[in-house]
Amino acid sequence: EGATPKLNRLSGKEWVATKEKVKESVAETARELVELYAKRQALQGYVYDKDTVWQKEFEEMFPYEETRDQLDAINSVKEDMEAGKVMDRLICGDVGFGKTEVAIRAAFKAVMGGKQVVYLVPTTILAGQHFNTFKDRMKDYPISIELLCRFRSPAQQRATVKRLKEGQVDIVIGTHRLLSKDVEINNLGLLIIDEEQRFGVGHKEKIKKLRNDVDVLTLSATPIPRTLHMSLTGIRDMSLLEEAPVDRLPIQTFILEYNEEFVREAINREISRGGQVYFVHNVVRDIDLAAEAIAKLVPEARVKFAHGQMNERELEDIMYEFVQGDIDVLISTTIIETGLDIPNVNTIIIDNADKFGLAQLYQLRGRVGRSSRSAYAFLMYQQNKVVSEIAQKRLEAIREFTELGSGFKISMRDLEIRGAGNLLGFKQSGHMEAVGYELYCKMLNDAILEAKGEERNEEFDTRIDLNIDAFMPPEYIINENEKLLMYRRIASIAGRVDYDEMREELTDRFGFVPREADFLLRVALLKSVAKEEYITAVRGSAGKIRIELYPKAKVDPDKLVEFINTYSKPIKFINGTTPGFEISYRLCGLEDKDEEELLDTAEAFVRDMRAILA
Repeated sequence: EGATPKLNRLSGKEWVATKEKVKESVAETARELVELYAKRQALQGYVYDKDTVWQKEFEEMFPYEETRDQLDAINSVKEDMEAGKVMDRLICGDVGFGKTEVAIRAAFKAVMGGKQVVYLVPTTILAGQHFNTFKDRMKDYPISIELLCRFRSPAQQRATVKRLKEGQVDIVIGTHRLLSKDVEINNLGLLIIDEEQRFGVGHKEKIKKLRNDVDVLTLSATPIPRTLHMSLTGIRDMSLLEEAPVDRLPIQTFILEYNEEFVREAINREISRGGQVYFVHNVVRDIDLAAEAIAKLVPEARVKFAHGQMNERELEDIMYEFVQGDIDVLISTTIIETGLDIPNVNTIIIDNADKFGLAQLYQLRGRVGRSSRSAYAFLMYQQNKVVSEIAQKRLEAIREFTELGSGFKISMRDLEIRGAGNLLGFKQSGHMEAVGYELYCKMLNDAILEAKGEERNEEFDTRIDLNIDAFMPPEYIINENEKLLMYRRIASIAGRVDYDEMREELTDRFGFVPREADFLLRVALLKSVAKEEYITAVRGSAGKIRIELYPKAKVDPDKLVEFINTYSKPIKFINGTTPGFEISYRLCGLEDKDEEELLDTAEAFVRDMRAILA
């Protein structure tokens, strides 16, 4: 807290040494990643036939209207299954956006192709819910579906394991019990993993063995940064469900100090409209006291508490009562975090919200708002408590992303706040912190291309040094944090589309874009285009611009002569160790106009330079 960040000189030895160290580590990670990827690509996957009549009939029985994203995801999954390669697809969609239906259709297709399906979920209660959903959807078809988790008696579990081995079970849904030594699957074709980040390190290693040569579908509301990152670097296919189902409303989110009066009012308001309430209290040792306090606060409410250290049967009974509507307020630890689908619960109060991770807060909040009613989430912290900067950022990010379908954005923000860690296993890497997220990603991307034997981008930086005022005026974006975030995003503009979107967003959020901010956007676009043209520097002040080229720039000598002779402004080519051009032009003498002219001339030249590239 309040510590001075360590700074290195860009040209100093320490920074070079840090970069080299990170480069070595990243190269090793990339090699492992690419080997894993190449191994999976080389494996011959099972090729499924096109959809059967039953498949089409089954899909038509879906009681809701699919969103466009859902249909795209389903089609991509089917294309993967019908292709020769082994599928490894991540379905990233917000809570309640229909990921389960994508999984159900994939499972149905696998069974139609004569294969067995394993659906792995992190919690017993969730396993039960999915089991019921699958049973309900497939009740008209001769498909054998079984549940394997601790809520089944040892005798039932043994019978399921035996039938699995003999190939008599088509779909098995279960927790990590499915990863036990005694479980053998005779003809596994599809592995579906729900919320992979919730499994422990040991379980993940077992999942790795299981998934070696079978199709894998991973479902996640907020993929952990490494999963997301892997997707973004082309090591994994990804489908996004960003479209909200019809009739769904955003969750109203409030951040405030804990206040008994407020809690009472929030609970009473929900109960008075016939709804139920989650109250998250993540400390097992005094959860009973918290439940007592709430019961005193709202005497007419039926209050119970639940936590993961309870006897399994007792926990299941309480959850069942809650699902049936016999409990008004459930005081619970984060065991409710994943997947329980109770449309009647539309208020969640999170105690000590500052102690949770971003993805966790997002998951918890996603427990409400699963029907067409307005839902409320109250993120509370202790009175008079100074909340740490990171916790504050998390809470703000949650409030910022109130709109539906923002799980993906949450993950991106989570990457910014806490870094991606090691992409393969469980080693948390400090390397990201040492060089910053953008540079780490760039290094990783280059290392992956190199490990794949592909041509990677040439290593050079492009500098724009024009004598113009390009900045965010203080009165335009008043919040300093917001302004820094905008500077970062503008710096990463990579093409016209990014530029247009950024300009549109600024206008939308902060009003008309002032001249200096417009120059800043144009400079960022100029830099991205110049880098594509092998330009290492664009320098200029009134009347003269100097362009420096990368020595290995692919310039066509024949086109170069004609280009110089016919260019609209006086221009000369400079040969030598730093080749380039010098452009002269006339000034009008008005400062504003001269700045505009300088930027216009630089933009036009960089654009025209495409004509001479080989």
